[in-house]
Amino acid sequence: MASSLFLGAAFLVFAVRRCLTYLHIFQQEEYDGPRFFRWMAAARAFDKRATLPLLACWGAALAAPGHAAYAAWAAGLVLLSVAAVEDNPLRAAKKKLVLTARVKRILSVALALTAAYAVALALCPAAPAALLPFWIMGVQALPLALVAANASLAPVEARIQQGFWNEAHQKLLRLAPTVIAVTGSYGKTSVKHILAHVLGCYHPTLMTPGSINTPMGISRIIREKLTDAHRFFIAEMGAYGIGSIERLCRLAPPDFAIITNVGPAHYERFKDLATVVRAKFELAHATVARGGRVVLPAALLEYDHARDFASANAGAVLLCTGTDGNAPAAPDGANGADGADGAAPSVRVLEAGQDLSGIHARLLYQGQEYEVRAPIHGMHHVDNVALAFAAACGVGVEPQRVVSALRSLPQIAHRLEVKPQPDGSVLIDDAYNSNPSGFASALDLLDLYRRAGRRGVLVTPGMVELGTLHDSAHADLGARAAACADVLLAVAPARIPTLVAAFRAAAGPDQLVVECADFAAARAWLAANIGPGDAVLLENDLPDLYEKKVRV
Repeated sequence: MASSLFLGAAFLVFAVRRCLTYLHIFQQEEYDGPRFFRWMAAARAFDKRATLPLLACWGAALAAPGHAAYAAWAAGLVLLSVAAVEDNPLRAAKKKLVLTARVKRILSVALALTAAYAVALALCPAAPAALLPFWIMGVQALPLALVAANASLAPVEARIQQGFWNEAHQKLLRLAPTVIAVTGSYGKTSVKHILAHVLGCYHPTLMTPGSINTPMGISRIIREKLTDAHRFFIAEMGAYGIGSIERLCRLAPPDFAIITNVGPAHYERFKDLATVVRAKFELAHATVARGGRVVLPAALLEYDHARDFASANAGAVLLCTGTDGNAPAAPDGANGADGADGAAPSVRVLEAGQDLSGIHARLLYQGQEYEVRAPIHGMHHVDNVALAFAAACGVGVEPQRVVSALRSLPQIAHRLEVKPQPDGSVLIDDAYNSNPSGFASALDLLDLYRRAGRRGVLVTPGMVELGTLHDSAHADLGARAAACADVLLAVAPARIPTLVAAFRAAAGPDQLVVECADFAAARAWLAANIGPGDAVLLENDLPDLYEKKVRV
């Protein structure tokens, strides 16, 4: 009995630590059970660290029945040992587990289910060693306990969330700030950051922080942060499928909208770009239905849905031609740069570049040229600045005041954030979830440092959510990286074989490829090899959290 009770107690200690690990991912997957199980299958995130030693204990008990009593004690020690080395997602992750009230409810119910199972096994009159397979089943069933707990709480959560939603919605309607909503396959957080800075220089402005873009996240910001002093409220809106943005627009009805772009950043969710366009343009339709205006990159007009929308709502559309300069012609009636309907986009990037102090561009707006400079890096941010410029002018800020505000724009955290290091090296932190366009822009910045005399080091595990484009996109960027980096640190190289192969094929004899099993190995290499003459680009460390780096 003593060994059974010890094993039961050890199992509960293990369950607490392991449930936090799984909850970390469950939270990232928006508490969606099927998505969470798909992640588990893709990441092969079934327990091995505890299960294999427990199987060994069971095997030893079967092989030596005379000593089987020791197997339960050994199994308990195994579980305590694994619990002791389990990563703590409350402290050890870049995007930490947030112990919201909902997380606490799910954890409490899951642990109650787990405790009932453990008590039943611990009090079972069968020999403890004979019950080891059932303890192993309990270890493997912990993710199921979380999903079951969440499902059992669904009616409670629905009532709570509806209450939060109603409170936030009514508060927004009562205070009536100008609501500006931003969406897109990528760039939406950066555009939000740029626009909030520009508007905040002249008017009280609140934005949803970081990458908060879900109904409950937006509701929380409105409920806790919005005041009657705020003239503008800028909300990032994310899409997890058709209807996602439409629901967000019912929560925070937009007076003004920006769609940054459409691309393969979430190909796995939407399968094709036409579906992405329809999902993103839910924001545009909701905005014009309220008499609002929409800022669009002119490049989006290559998509039928976008072109039809712009033609039908030309008077409400502000078009931006960015650095590609190859956008389709504006539809008849779209606001023109020279004031003539259909003549040209509202904002046109005439010329752009970057140096080590930041980006600069010459913009044409309503027939007037403006010299814009911002102390952020990455040529893709020129397009983001142009979109923010158009939006700020669209809500009434004088263009020259926008230019002035951009000169003091702070760097955007983890998005090509340049960080000089104490040892004289430079870290280019582009750690947030990457996409092909942003990755290419980051490589261009690394090449700028190389041409200034520094050794360029690229650290990357590649990109996520590209679906069928995964291999081809990584092959293209691998070849490009060989022209911009002296050293490639490929993190988890098995998931990006085409990038590694393309880099090797295009690299010269003095260029180096270092394959790192994980970020710990990459950090160890950097600590031993980086010095004052180096520039290190960290391009996307999200897979360390999001894909296959949960150690189970």
